[in-house]
Amino acid sequence: MFIYNVKFNKTKAVKLLFAIISVIVIVLFIFTIIKIFNKQSEQTCQPNKEVIELTSSNYTNVLKEVHDNLDKYIGKKIKFSGYIYRVPDFTDSEFVLARDMVISSDLKTLVVGFLCNFNNAVQFETNSWVEITGMITKGNYHEAVPLINVIKMEKISKPSKIYVYPPDESFVPTANLY
Repeated sequence: MFIYNVKFNKTKAVKLLFAIISVIVIVLFIFTIIKIFNKQSEQTCQPNKEVIELTSSNYTNVLKEVHDNLDKYIGKKIKFSGYIYRVPDFTDSEFVLARDMVISSDLKTLVVGFLCNFNNAVQFETNSWVEITGMITKGNYHEAVPLINVIKMEKISKPSKIYVYPPDESFVPTANLY
């Protein structure tokens, strides 16, 4: 038979518990801050980058930023993929490099994208997926809009992530980051 004599020091136990909880809170705080800054750097459009690259996750945030602050982005290079979308009043060299933005929980979508200009655009079929690199300029389609003058355009296969989502609450204009 063993008998254990354990003394319980209430003051030391409370201090130890407080220390453990403090460490957990600090670690969670640091982890949250890191996640926020990583998300912002993924989803914002940084005009000082040599080439602005759009992805499925930052597509609408960049689209909104460039439309809202067009003059800041004129002359910047941009690279992204999408499908060719045309409307009847476009010229042969005009198209929208588009993505479908999900606007409701039942997957209703809206076509969003940049108006593009490319002399050889007629060689690419409507709804075909392409990747472009181009220069942002100011165009006019019923009002002033960003126009991408395409430098390079190549056909690609349809990506696994074809949908984009509305700009989220974490959207931060890059002017606030500098």
